[in-house]
Amino acid sequence: MKGIYFNKWAVLAVVTLVSFVTNVDATIVVIGLPSLINDLHIELVTGMWVITSYLITSTILLLPAGRWADIKGTKRIFLWGFFIFTIATVLCGASTSGAMLIIFRLIQGIGAAFALATATPILMRTFPKEQLGLAIGINSTSWVIGSIIGPVAGGALINSFGWRSMFFVSAPFGLLALIGGWVVLKEWKAQQSGKTDWIGVFTFGLTLTALLLALSQGQSWGWSSLRTIGLFLTAIVLGCVFIMAELKVRDPLFNLSLFTHRLYSTGLGITMSYCIGYFSITLLLALYLQGAQGLSPLETGLLLVPLSLPQLIMGPLGGKLADSFGAIRVLMVGMILIAFSLLLLGNLGNHLSAVKVIIPLLIISIANGFAWPSLAKTVLSSAPSKHAGAASGMFYTVYNIGRVGSQTVTLLLLHLVVSPAVASQAFLGTHINGDTTKDSLVHVTDIGFRVYTLFFIAALLLTIGMLRNQKQKLVFKKVDEHTS
Repeated sequence: MKGIYFNKWAVLAVVTLVSFVTNVDATIVVIGLPSLINDLHIELVTGMWVITSYLITSTILLLPAGRWADIKGTKRIFLWGFFIFTIATVLCGASTSGAMLIIFRLIQGIGAAFALATATPILMRTFPKEQLGLAIGINSTSWVIGSIIGPVAGGALINSFGWRSMFFVSAPFGLLALIGGWVVLKEWKAQQSGKTDWIGVFTFGLTLTALLLALSQGQSWGWSSLRTIGLFLTAIVLGCVFIMAELKVRDPLFNLSLFTHRLYSTGLGITMSYCIGYFSITLLLALYLQGAQGLSPLETGLLLVPLSLPQLIMGPLGGKLADSFGAIRVLMVGMILIAFSLLLLGNLGNHLSAVKVIIPLLIISIANGFAWPSLAKTVLSSAPSKHAGAASGMFYTVYNIGRVGSQTVTLLLLHLVVSPAVASQAFLGTHINGDTTKDSLVHVTDIGFRVYTLFFIAALLLTIGMLRNQKQKLVFKKVDEHTS
């Protein structure tokens, strides 16, 4: 143990609390959207930007925040990020117009990016390798708890105190986390020196902004519209500019040589496929349960609880198994179980059966508790420690892109069988009347789960390749030791 923190479990508690608060605030806004739209007298499009604005800044600044952590120190970036997040959260609750709320959500996303990009590097530098999976597993439960508490607490708060309360309630927890972080975190010596690569920051940020806008707004603008196509082309051009700039600049935002570490680059590919497949589950089930079967949001939420609850136990246990038996093997077991469960969900049929929904979700929840800590540990520990911040920033950037990509693929599948108007209604959870439309939504759900199974199969094949590469390295290492 390197001894830079005087209590590793106190550090884990602070990092986990910050992850919990940021995730609750991200999920709770979806529940409060109708209320704030009515109260602020704004249109639905403006209301959706309350969600999109946070997504954009919390994604495009992950990589710069990770880089700044490498050259400025993790504690400084982590605490400043969460301070910005907390202040912006309070200002969101005090907003008097849609424009004000969107601006403060943008700032809130900046703070969230700083905190998220540095959270895992802090754990990596606090815990020894044999306990890292356990630490990541415990930390990952904060996201699960947040996803459970966010909608439930949000609904109760909004009904009793209005939509502003969903922001104000985070302030005491934010203050507690800031004080705790200031006390228990000690600054990790900067891993690198150098100046900020502002060309890289701007080109990377503009590339992701164009991509995320195209993916999130393409459905409402039309996938073949000039705006959507123009944004995709802009993302491609700026992405090429970013790569060329990073190859020439002295202190790049992201050292492209990290991609020469096969475990890391393969891990990012696994992460992308995994996230696209995993985040489809709630999207498709919302279409099926609310759009096709006519269940209320509360009834749908109760049926989705099995997707979350087992992970509260399996997250820490899965992390411990990854430490004991090897992260890659545990990851493979988890993904096989998830792929099998998605195939089960691909046969729900026209008549609702709670058992057909609950059993696969329980298996997925247990399997994700195995797989996600193992995946995070495998990817992030494969990068050199001096690039830990940048490697973490890129990892969570891919995570967010995969999340948006899942939504995009689902919308594309939906548009193949129903009209754009019906697709929009169904995607927002509106029950669609008519036997023909119901049959179409059920068909999309069944086909969708089978399509997303392919993403987990692709991730599994990449993981098998990663395991073979690891075994070859061990063989070569033993040969070298024997000959020397």
